[in-house]
Amino acid sequence: MQRTDEKYQAYVQILEEELVPAMGCTEPIALAYAAAKAREVLGCIPDKVDIGASGSIIKNVKSVIVPNTNHLKGIPAAAAAGIIAGKAEKELEVIAEVSGEQIGQMVEFLDKTPITVEHIDHGITFDIIVTVSKGDAYAKVRIANYHTNIVLVEKDGEELLAIPVEGESEEGLTDRSLLDMKSIWDFINTVDVQDIYETIHRQIEYNTAIAEEGLRGDYGANIGKVLLDTYGQDVRSRAKAMAAAGSDARMNGCELPVIINAGSGNQGMTCSLPVLEYAKELKVDEEKTYRALALSNLVAIHQKTGIGRLSAYCGAVSAGAAAGAGIAYLCGGGYEEVIHTVVNALAIVSGMVCDGAKASCAAKIAASVDAGILGYNMFLRGQQFYAGDGIVTSGVEATITNIGRLGKDGMKETNEEIIKMMIGE
Repeated sequence: MQRTDEKYQAYVQILEEELVPAMGCTEPIALAYAAAKAREVLGCIPDKVDIGASGSIIKNVKSVIVPNTNHLKGIPAAAAAGIIAGKAEKELEVIAEVSGEQIGQMVEFLDKTPITVEHIDHGITFDIIVTVSKGDAYAKVRIANYHTNIVLVEKDGEELLAIPVEGESEEGLTDRSLLDMKSIWDFINTVDVQDIYETIHRQIEYNTAIAEEGLRGDYGANIGKVLLDTYGQDVRSRAKAMAAAGSDARMNGCELPVIINAGSGNQGMTCSLPVLEYAKELKVDEEKTYRALALSNLVAIHQKTGIGRLSAYCGAVSAGAAAGAGIAYLCGGGYEEVIHTVVNALAIVSGMVCDGAKASCAAKIAASVDAGILGYNMFLRGQQFYAGDGIVTSGVEATITNIGRLGKDGMKETNEEIIKMMIGE
């Protein structure tokens, strides 16, 4: 693939768009971002807040600790953090800088301010509407389809911004349908590493830092530590433990940013940290490491294009299969090894449900990375799953299409039931 090719430039752009920093679990942060923007438009601290959120947003905000809030949890806490301390111009790092005084103000704001939360359904999976009021004055902000996509800004009856929401399209982002496994493989083998260096380098730095903090501290169920204590320090255990430890920290209030993938920090860590552990173990050079990470990141994004950013299908599964692809490449595998690794991994763990962001995400990540590693080792030993074995069908692209159908359409009712369970209906 040549640098002048449209597809080459699109792949570089997709990596730049997806691999961005976020402080805290991305759904509560998107909510904090909307709230911070609404407060900015209102021009003062409100005395009333009304939040509308789609079911998948409720699911992913309900149980996770919002960073820089002294362990506050849930939708009102995320909104309060954005209103009191948010800097809307920083987008997904909206509450990266919070003072002790502001944390006290958040608690006071939550105590004194009426905050309503309504489950809304406008036919799209990712939907947040925050309305802040002070007396008769109000400001409203809507985010739809992806975490930073503000589609409505309204103040006192006047629309300052109004972008039509055309179903679940991602207007403003590079067309993800340009991704396919063969082109991804060609890209990662021919890319000038300088074109992706800054994007990938930042992912390595940020995600390694939070994983190391996860192993040092006491976060959630400490899955990373449990894995190392149970299975030892071999590369397979370390690959799983580092990704899990990053999630341990992130889901449980650690105040370090991560580089996300497909809108998710857990996915960003899952498709990068295991690959890095194998790169260290195999002593591969920097260039090959960066190519492996470009491969794993793009394979994860490709799978999520069909599934959607939020669904009842656990995103760690697609990211774990992608990590398997990156590991296969580092171990000397060619295109055949990579695509069979992905198919095998998907056959093993597809169907794992997403029941929101919380401590158990770390264990799901470990299981998904294990499936990626097993998928590769199966193919090395002449073993694979074939078309007709359940949802596996002929060819990697057709299997990925089936996974998208399963995650987006097949698990819609599952998602609704999970949401009802979580909100006590």
